[in-house]
Amino acid sequence: MTDYVWDIESFPNVFTLSLKEAGTTNRWRFEISHRRNDYDRLVQMIQWLAYTKARMVGFNNVGFDYPVLHFILEHPGPPTAAQINRKVGQIINVDHSRRFDHIIWDRDRYVEQIDLLKIHHFDNVARFTSLKVLEFNMRSGNIQDLPFAPGSVLTDSQIDTLISYNDHDVDQTEAFYFKSLDQIRFREELSKKYSHNFLNHNDTKIGKDYFIMELERLMPGSCYTTVDGKRTPRQTWRSSIALRDVIFPYVQFRRPEFQQVHQWLMAQTITETKGVFEKLHCVVDGFQFDFGTGGIHGSVSSRTVTSDADHEIVDIDVTSYYPTLAIANRLHPAHLGEAFCDIYKDVFDQRAMYPKGTPENAMLKLALNGVYGDSNNVYSPFYDPAYTMSITINGQLLLCMLAEYLMDIPDLQMIQVNTDGVTVRIPRTRRPDLQRVMDWWQAFTCLKLEEAIYSRMFIRDVNNYLAEYADGGKVKRKGAYEYKLGWHQNHSALIIPMAAEAALVEGLDVRQFILNHDCLDDFMLRAKIPRNSRLVLITAEGERQLQNVTRYYISKSGGSLVKIMPPLAKAPDKERRIGIDVGWMVTECNDIRRAVGQDINFEYYIKEAEKLVKPLK
Repeated sequence: MTDYVWDIESFPNVFTLSLKEAGTTNRWRFEISHRRNDYDRLVQMIQWLAYTKARMVGFNNVGFDYPVLHFILEHPGPPTAAQINRKVGQIINVDHSRRFDHIIWDRDRYVEQIDLLKIHHFDNVARFTSLKVLEFNMRSGNIQDLPFAPGSVLTDSQIDTLISYNDHDVDQTEAFYFKSLDQIRFREELSKKYSHNFLNHNDTKIGKDYFIMELERLMPGSCYTTVDGKRTPRQTWRSSIALRDVIFPYVQFRRPEFQQVHQWLMAQTITETKGVFEKLHCVVDGFQFDFGTGGIHGSVSSRTVTSDADHEIVDIDVTSYYPTLAIANRLHPAHLGEAFCDIYKDVFDQRAMYPKGTPENAMLKLALNGVYGDSNNVYSPFYDPAYTMSITINGQLLLCMLAEYLMDIPDLQMIQVNTDGVTVRIPRTRRPDLQRVMDWWQAFTCLKLEEAIYSRMFIRDVNNYLAEYADGGKVKRKGAYEYKLGWHQNHSALIIPMAAEAALVEGLDVRQFILNHDCLDDFMLRAKIPRNSRLVLITAEGERQLQNVTRYYISKSGGSLVKIMPPLAKAPDKERRIGIDVGWMVTECNDIRRAVGQDINFEYYIKEAEKLVKPLK
């Protein structure tokens, strides 16, 4: 099976398609315009790919590129560039409620598609990531944005530029394809094992689909019904939820601060599940517990905590908290019945049979974790907001019960509490007391605790900290201190968290670490603005418009970076200008060859790193 990477571009007077055999120099280009028509060649190429059972790899190709290609292949005779461009406009401008109108489902495609955007869940609003942002995160040598405004009528020389740009996007997609091979192979193995096409599923969807398959296998018709000829998920809708009906009757507290929270929650009736009690908190022995519909949080701040000869830092987590909470307490979406609990436990037990690192273990973990999140998804057959609240509220209250008993241990200090665990500093002589509390809580809740020992924690706040494991070498990084990031995250100026960790964990000097660092990419920052705005660099020579996704660094020369946004309704004649890295000069280097090491203004990076270090020294 051979994979071919592809991408299309469309303007009123030209359509181009670039295709490349992955891992080779074999490349094909197709054009439909006033100067040439490669329609017949394109049809023959697609026929050959279908015959050889090849796959076409793209970025958003399921949602955009393939529907356009399918339109071309199904058109009664060769379409014009203008006709293709009108189809493109229909896809781009479709109303959200009809976003699936142009999708060609896998059973109807001429050639199997692999969509890297879907595999990495970049089609989720919270994780949306463009190919241009990926070029920055992949540290590509040249980040290129679309060279012409959509809708432009291009000249012959501009068409040549467009073809070059089309090739560039294919090359960048190919680079990301190779970085995604593990995810692709994982999906191939699952598809083969379960006779279900998981190829373009994100991780969460893999887990949910597997769970639905199991439910439907054991309880046919439990997840979907047919309404007006369409498959429709079975769900439980609720106009309101009385929290006293979802809080476990065995939840109880001795401390008045926790009792007040418990009583307040028992008295609430909610009509939505997001943000309904964001400001709910209590302070116990000087430590603040913050409650929310998404989970509980709390932490000491601006503090370095250490283990020593007399004390140790113990991090206690509940194993697979939300799934096991549901299993132990027989919680289920109302419309799925108690059989849901049996299937949930069976999936949990199955996972224990496969070693970590195997596709089966990974997939079953996704199945366990995906159910909770989807219980609050109005498009899911797991939808029942009372189930969601029973998990998240009881999860918080049970952790508070654990914390309450832990805080009875003499000289124990609460360090952190989060969604699935607590971190404490405890005298080593009190270890037996800690174990007794853990044993009691596990027996009381029928849940399992696991622990890790930290030698040090450098905590700015609950979301930003470093934790050094006591068994040597490994460091847990969160928030501003993280530099091993996901593809959807901002990889700007990674030298800053690197330098902060070197200073805090290894005792190195921030200034010397940064001055001696020889990787230019770690100094690069990314500006990203929406299409309705402009990004400009202001120098003594004037303003120069930059790409909407631009790579730059803080420099000794250069200019000021400004985002120009459309006017607000109350001031329709006044554009909004917002400075980026105000007070510092920057140099654009979308072509990395423009970066000059001697021009980097190291003082910016040193100051930003010191902000992460000084409060913890």
